[in-house]
This record gives sequence, C-alpha cells and structure tokens, in this order.
Amino acid sequence: MSTFSIGDTDFLRDGRPHRILAGALHYFRVHPDQWQDRIRKARLMGLNTIETYVAWNAHEPRRGEWDATGWNDLGRFLDLVAAEGMDAIVRPGPYICAEWHNGGLPTWLDADERTLRSSDPAYLADVTGFLERVYEIVAPRQIHRGGPVVLVQIENEYGAYGSDKAYLAELVRVTRAAGIEVPLTTVDQPTDRMLADGSLPELHRTGSFGSRVPERLATLRAHQPTGPLMCSEFWDGWFDWWGGVHHTTDVSAAASDLDALLAAGASVNIYMFHGGTNFGLTNGANHKGRYLPLVTSYDYDAPLDEAGNPTAKYFALRDVIARYAPVPDEVPDAAASVPVFTAELHPAGTWTDAEATAPATEEPATFDDLRHLSALVRYDAELPQGFRGGLLRFDEEIRDLAWVSVDGRRVGTLARTRHDRAIALPPGRRLSILVEDQGRVNYDHRLGEPKGMIGAPLLDGHPLHGWRSTPLDVAEIAARVEGEQPAGSGAMAYTADFALDGASDLFLDTASWSKGYAFVNGFFLGRYWRNGPQRTLYVPAPATRAGTNRLVVLELEHLLEPVASFVDTLALGDLEE
Repeated sequence: MSTFSIGDTDFLRDGRPHRILAGALHYFRVHPDQWQDRIRKARLMGLNTIETYVAWNAHEPRRGEWDATGWNDLGRFLDLVAAEGMDAIVRPGPYICAEWHNGGLPTWLDADERTLRSSDPAYLADVTGFLERVYEIVAPRQIHRGGPVVLVQIENEYGAYGSDKAYLAELVRVTRAAGIEVPLTTVDQPTDRMLADGSLPELHRTGSFGSRVPERLATLRAHQPTGPLMCSEFWDGWFDWWGGVHHTTDVSAAASDLDALLAAGASVNIYMFHGGTNFGLTNGANHKGRYLPLVTSYDYDAPLDEAGNPTAKYFALRDVIARYAPVPDEVPDAAASVPVFTAELHPAGTWTDAEATAPATEEPATFDDLRHLSALVRYDAELPQGFRGGLLRFDEEIRDLAWVSVDGRRVGTLARTRHDRAIALPPGRRLSILVEDQGRVNYDHRLGEPKGMIGAPLLDGHPLHGWRSTPLDVAEIAARVEGEQPAGSGAMAYTADFALDGASDLFLDTASWSKGYAFVNGFFLGRYWRNGPQRTLYVPAPATRAGTNRLVVLELEHLLEPVASFVDTLALGDLEE
C-alpha cells in the first residue's frame, strides 16, 4: 500500500516529494453516468487528483433520511477516481459554501435555533452523526488502505465566519476517531485574520485565491512556516446570478497565474475543473447588501464547460501543467454535435391552484415551519368585509419573490432583490400570495434563515391574520401533469413530446419563456428565468432516451411563444463589457 504525508517542505508520497495537481469536481452536480467521463478528462489535462466537497443536504435533506446511493454515491465516485489512477481530496465541511443552497447545511439543522458552525453541543451532535456516516465511506478508501484519498479538509474557509477553536478541535477529534489517518487541512482566504482564525496548529493551512500569486503565497507562508504551499482553491472562473452577466476570466491570465503557482513549487486544486449544474432547486444565493439568487448553470467558465466539453482554457492550463509534470499524449474528443429542433408546447392546465386544506393560522407559516423543501408556498387570506382597496405592507422582507393576486387576478410582484416591502391592493374578497424560495444564501451569517412570508403583513396599518399556507412541490406537480387543456392566463403547465434516435446531450433554449421549472422524462433540469443571463438549460444525455421523450414546463407567468427550442450550444448570457 502507498503512504501519503506532509514533510518539512513537500507532500510525501511513499516518502518521495509529490506535487498535488488537483481539479474540483462535485459529484452532486454531475449526472452519475457522466462521472467517469469527467474524471478521465481531468487526467488527460495532466491532473493527478480529484477534489470534491460532500453536500450534507444532498445526503440527508430530512433528518434521519440518509442516502448514499445514485447521485449521492460518494463511494462509487471515489472508486472511479481510483480506477482512473488518480488521488482524491475529500472536503466534507460540514459547511461547504460552493454556491450550493444553504452552503450544504440541511435546513432542518436550523429548526431548533442552534448556533451553526460552532461548538454548540446540539449542533455538534448532528455534525458528528453526519461526519461519521461520511467517514464510513471515506476511511476504507484512504491511500494506505488501497484507496485514492490522500487529504481530508476540516470545515471550509472558517476564518471568514468565526474563530471558535473548540469547534475546529471537535471536528478534528471526530475525524480521527472515525479512522481518518491521512493529513488534515484547512483552507482560508490569504489574509492574516482569516488564516489565524480558521485553523489549528495541528492542521495544514492552505489558501483560496485566483490572482496575485506571490503576495498570496507569502501571506500563506507566514502562517504555515513549514511543509508545502498549496492553493486548494485556485479560482479559474466565477459564478453567475439572475439579472447579472455571465462571468468569465481571461484564458491567458488564468494560465499565467497557474504558471506562477507551479513555478513557486506550490500544489494546486483548480476550482473548478468542471462546474456542472445546479440541477433541481440546488442553487445558492449571495447577500452582501442585496439578495442575489444564483443561476442553474454552474459552468464557472471552467476548463470543462457545463456539458463536459474541453474549452480553450482546458488546453491553455494543460500546456502550463506540461511544463512541470508529465501530461498524457491523448486529448479529449471535441464536442459532439447535438440534435437541433423545435417542439410545440401544449397547455396542460393551471398548476398553482391546489386546494388550501390547512387550518387557518394567525400568522403565515414559513417554508421551515412546514418542513417544505420545494420552491413554492401559496398563502391565502380573506380580506375584510367590504374591502375597497388599500396598502399591504411587510415589516419583514419577502423571501424571496412573491406574486400577489386578489380574487384570482394578478396584482403585481414583491421581490427581495428589489427590497420591496409594500403593494397596493384593489377591492376584493380573497388575497393570495405565491412565494418562491429562489435559493438559500450559502455564505456568511445568513445561513439557515427562514423562507416565505415572515410574520403577518399590515393592511392599512393593521395586522392581517387568518392565513392558510399551502406548500407546492414542483417536482410532484410536474410528475402529475398530463393531457391537454385550453390555455389560460397566469401559471400554466405545458408539455411537449419529441423523438430522438438515441440518448444525447441537449441544450434547451428558454428565451421565449418567462419564469419557471423544466423537466425531461421526469428529470428536474432546474429553474429558468428570462431575467438572464442564462438562456439554455443543459439536458444531460442520460436523462434522454431513444424514441419518445417528454418535456414538462411549469411556467409561473407567461410564454412569449408556446415552443421548446433545442439549440446547438450552451447560451449562458452576455459577458461584462
């Protein structure tokens, strides 16, 4: 069996100096049938290691309902890494950021008002259970036991959040007690405070950055005086949010910065090597004064694009790596052509009007009160007898986007992103507010905040009570859509059948739709929104089949054209000028 350790100046593999050339690839963002293809392409770029986070809320969305199969089969993913002759770095958090909803923390963690990312005993009890389950998978796959795992990370950029050393120490204790014997690391942005607060003396500090390499390495060395230097998140791109632009980084600049890292003798983890997709409702959100939900694509302008095809950046970084390490002669195939066609969308009826069967409560129930993991809750209340119109005002922000109707007629929207707090209501009898959770904040101290309507709003200055809160599970609704019904106004479901000669990647252009969710053969592609920048939804080939395929669209507003267009390439939006 091989060994892996940290020496005075280098990582040591079987006692010999070793440089880690890693790429980030999140198994939970890639269809399991495509894992092997992405791993292989990492090896062909010259990488020797795959790094992945572990998303707790993917494995245990509800307390006690642990799943490590299918999309969550971390063991199979690590076995595929080993089969490709590569090493693995595992980063189980429990907090991962990753632009993933709630930073990977399950929403049920917040129910008892425990203090997240701290030595709060109740929080640590749940974290211990999670880590023990993860390490049951990881421990037998450590390098000295014949597996690929060479490093395990403790927490994630903790210095940007807190300085609870007892918390970090307990994570180390749990990790070692579970049989993890490989070296343990931390990662922080290279500032003095973050590097000091985010680690412990027995942990090897690494940095996260994407530029100004000499300066960042010098700061890291001041806090990690011995052993190898490592940038364990070399940011080669960036993420996008709805209403923004598609972010890219200059290929030559990324190559130059990687060259500077490797010339300094540092190890590296390229974040991301392949970003993948926030399928379903898994996108996170940023909030630095303004709430910005992230798009469905996690392309990240990475060396492999969202569909797993090599880009110019792939070959530029490969050329840099070749100056410092052996690179295979083989290169990945160019992107294959994909079917291009259109299909007519047929209306299949309204879909947000489920009967409100819950008893009325004085205040509306949040998503969290309802233990609701899907995107929508509808809130219904009776307006006062003889209501002649007035102002509806919220003391707390709507989380996150609301469509307001009176007697079934749309009145307008309230958006957290716009800081909306009030809307004028016309005369009527019944008020209905459909609220969408657009993605949970994945960074800083807004982790775990409740979603939906927060407290009873004021109608002309007086609290409006008597709310029926109806959760709407969009995946369950899509699975029940069938038949054809006359088109109406407002939220409508649509279907389209299309034929393929065989399973194939597809790019679904949503530019003529407004806002909603799309499914192919029951596979939840994710959210679309004409707000942009993203236009296409990536359809992975394993979600399709030879013969007839079915598209279901749950539209929240209206279609410009009842057509589904499948185009020849990704369209992720306009670039910043």
